[in-house]
Amino acid sequence: MIKEDDAAIAAALEDLSIPTMMLSLVHMTGDPKWIRGDIRPQGLFLNEVQGFMPEEMQEEARAIALDVIKSYRDGGCVMPPPPSRALIAEMMNWLVCDEVPEEYIPMMLEDMELDGRDARAVEWSTRSVDARDEFPVVVIGCGQSGLLAGIRLKEAGIPFTIVEKNPAVGGTWFENTYPGCRVDVGNHFYSFSFEPNDHWSEFFSRQPELQAYFSDVLNRHELQPFVRWETEVLSARWNDSEAMWTVRTRDAEGEERELEARAVISAVGQLNRAKFPDIPGRENFGGPSFHSSRWDHSVDYKDKRVAVIGAGASGFQIVPTIAADTERVTVFQRTAQWMFPNPNYHEKVGAGVQWAIRNLPFYGRWYRFLLFWPGCDGGLLAARIDPDYTHEADEAGEQATAVSPVNDAARMMFTDWIVSQLGDDADLIDKVVPDYPPTAKRTLQDNGSWLSALRRDDVELVREPIAHVDEKGVVLESGRRFDVDLIVYATGFQANKMLMPMEVVGRGGVVLSERWGEEPAAYLGITMPDFPNFFCMYGPGTNLAHGGSLIFHSECQIRYISGCLKALIEGDGRAMEPRQSVHDEYYERTQRELETLVWSSPHVKNSWYKNAHGKIHILSPWRLVDYWNWTRKPNLADFEFDRDESDFGLS
Repeated sequence: MIKEDDAAIAAALEDLSIPTMMLSLVHMTGDPKWIRGDIRPQGLFLNEVQGFMPEEMQEEARAIALDVIKSYRDGGCVMPPPPSRALIAEMMNWLVCDEVPEEYIPMMLEDMELDGRDARAVEWSTRSVDARDEFPVVVIGCGQSGLLAGIRLKEAGIPFTIVEKNPAVGGTWFENTYPGCRVDVGNHFYSFSFEPNDHWSEFFSRQPELQAYFSDVLNRHELQPFVRWETEVLSARWNDSEAMWTVRTRDAEGEERELEARAVISAVGQLNRAKFPDIPGRENFGGPSFHSSRWDHSVDYKDKRVAVIGAGASGFQIVPTIAADTERVTVFQRTAQWMFPNPNYHEKVGAGVQWAIRNLPFYGRWYRFLLFWPGCDGGLLAARIDPDYTHEADEAGEQATAVSPVNDAARMMFTDWIVSQLGDDADLIDKVVPDYPPTAKRTLQDNGSWLSALRRDDVELVREPIAHVDEKGVVLESGRRFDVDLIVYATGFQANKMLMPMEVVGRGGVVLSERWGEEPAAYLGITMPDFPNFFCMYGPGTNLAHGGSLIFHSECQIRYISGCLKALIEGDGRAMEPRQSVHDEYYERTQRELETLVWSSPHVKNSWYKNAHGKIHILSPWRLVDYWNWTRKPNLADFEFDRDESDFGLS
């Protein structure tokens, strides 16, 4: 119920996304006239906060909304019947200034939950209660995907244990505590669809708030008793005769134990094992040094000479945050990073937004859609390689800097944004404008803080190769040296060595790490032949480089896994694994698709997307809508079953 007076409501409206607010008026009144007049968005851009409208139009919209909300409040906040599906589709189109294709509407409706239903939860038959009790599951990891797995398993009534190497929930959002650490997907979308949050303090929240969100979700779902904290999985071994996994763990005291499970869900992710650069002499440095994902907060960087080796996503956030407090920061970067403008990257969420999410019908759900849609599948358009396109740099025999006309347009826009911040500093422009196609590597979001930091007199960007590290600092191949007090390695993770250092042994003694090497593969990124009842979340080929969020992907994956568990339990099955032919066909199709995208361009060097042989096995090349459709429920014909003459129908 809305209890605020007129003045408080008017003040709240100053903070809102005006287009989102107008859709809420449709829900309050049942009248679509609010989106059929002259007040409408003038365009759509990623990460919008208030809406792309002239200021006078926004003021007119606020005045209309104030009258409607007052009437809604005074009438007891009673809503008319919900909009029809046709009207909702019209509302979607109005909000994004384009037609949302029909194939996307079911996915978007499911994510928005306008009907109040968590449609991604799998329904179980009452006849399987006893069978579920006899089907224990071990979940490895309690980051966002492991937490999600625990929620779904508890809802299903399946006994489970989550094993987490850290002392608290959050995974990457627990481990990465470096200065400036924050998410680069809008928080109102980067959250579980069924667990929206009305009190984000920033549109792109920092690490402590993100970790607190996952902790709150863990506690609300009362999952603490199911988690073994500060315990690491050493191995998982399949026993074919018993159709069981034996999961060996070691706790903080060094004590090793074994857990028996009918199924294992790996939720360890791809970005959880730090990667240090192969620089000679790292161990010889006389001062403190550490990886960005293991930031040592006992080390004071104030008034110190700091070397930051690596300037990808983490270094991009660290340097602007610490620069003003240090004596000097030297940034060592192999390749420049493309960035695109996001003026709201460090912006606070106004109190009016939080009020609107709590009080205006479906404001939060429509704002989630507004963040989701422009970051959905449109990014694949700029990533697609046009085989008939020849960039002028190709003709000159130089480094190709675009792979299609659309990609070249992105290059020009990103370049203009970068150059606009640097004035006539030709030397810095030469260092920071990349010489490879845009979106080929992870594209960073910029509100001006990065380049402002690089322009400081006490910050230097070095693009020359490092020869070695010695006791006093960093020495370049040119012989130039930098004496420093602290070295931070912001050099990423061993993304292509998935599930390391665990030993996973499947049917017939097959060792997963030996089969994979640096070419991990799984059907839909979830299941592998010879590893029955072993399921991956954020597995091979599921990292997103073109849009969406990993939480969305995790929700797709756990629904699919739940469907597999349902098939086993309700069909009295012992084990299931994908057919080799199905797995191989998917792998080959994925590799063919990846070759058509800019991430595979031979002009891109030093990309963590690629393995040591220049091949990509960690990214998804698929549209989100396709992956969503493929994972809504498992096609049981894709699997081999070890069963007892059972009926494996999914009811």
